[in-house]
Amino acid sequence: MNWAIIVAGGSGTRFWPLSSPSRPKQLLPLASAEPLALEALARLDGLIPKERTLLVTGQALARPLGDALGLPAANILVEPRAASTAPALLWATAEATRRDPEAVVLSLHADWAIPDAAAFRRDAELGLRTAATHDVLVTVGIVPTRPETGYGYIVPGAPLDEAAKQVARFTEKPDAETAATLIGDGALWNSGLFAWSGKRLRAEVEAHAKELHPGLAALDRGDVAGFFSALTPVSIDVGVLERSKRVAVVPGRFTWDDVGTWDALARTLPRDEAGNVTYGAVHLKDASGNIIWSDGPPIVAWEVDDLVIVHANGRILVMPRVLASDLKKLVDPLPPGIRDLT
Repeated sequence: MNWAIIVAGGSGTRFWPLSSPSRPKQLLPLASAEPLALEALARLDGLIPKERTLLVTGQALARPLGDALGLPAANILVEPRAASTAPALLWATAEATRRDPEAVVLSLHADWAIPDAAAFRRDAELGLRTAATHDVLVTVGIVPTRPETGYGYIVPGAPLDEAAKQVARFTEKPDAETAATLIGDGALWNSGLFAWSGKRLRAEVEAHAKELHPGLAALDRGDVAGFFSALTPVSIDVGVLERSKRVAVVPGRFTWDDVGTWDALARTLPRDEAGNVTYGAVHLKDASGNIIWSDGPPIVAWEVDDLVIVHANGRILVMPRVLASDLKKLVDPLPPGIRDLT
């Protein structure tokens, strides 16, 4: 049977000061009126039921996300420590396989914007079918709409069938010129939407992910804490996919955004005629290209362009949009009394 793993880690620093431990990024309405995580779960409706959907998250996010999603308690997997995506996905896949030895797993993240749920299900089902038919690890590569430098790219290789191809190579976050060349050559964005059988993932981990090997015996005993304490953190991309020869790609033709920074809201939320995105009590005059969010008192902006202005959780943030991807560099060194939110 098909299973789903929703990955909901991360502290949401790039959405400071709006994202907080009690209301993390995944529970914010950053793509529509609904929180991102609820949209992720709803997107699976008709493809994979709740009882076969596992949520992997950290201790701080487990309760708010669990309450919001309404998943069975046994389906909420709380990581003992943050160790990147490979340990989380191996553990969750092992849990799905323990319950269903023939499980084929779809892995997705809780913080994506995908407006066309039907198109997502169509291409996700293709990924699951490809994983089962060809016994490979599958990545769903998004057909690019721009030479984005913040995403990884997948270069397809030889065909496996009419829809799927082997992966020739991965390219991580190229410059704009290289990205444009890759797109011209048919490369796809590496979305992080994956499919595999439990047996195939375990075999590829054993063959390639040396960082996880010290913890495998503990995982097999059901000692999750021991597994996480013994391993070295590594992403699924670096630890497995970029090393394995049994990786295939199928194209995803749906609109996708990873909603990684404040600047992404210009792509995921409605804009006015001047290109402004606003939330809450915001009043503008002769302003363009701004992203302005207020969870409290009104914000009035006059003769300003291309700014991010946020009032949330008792903090005010003002910065150029162009620096949105670097917000973590500002937040991390702040005094704890300013930085830390409840």
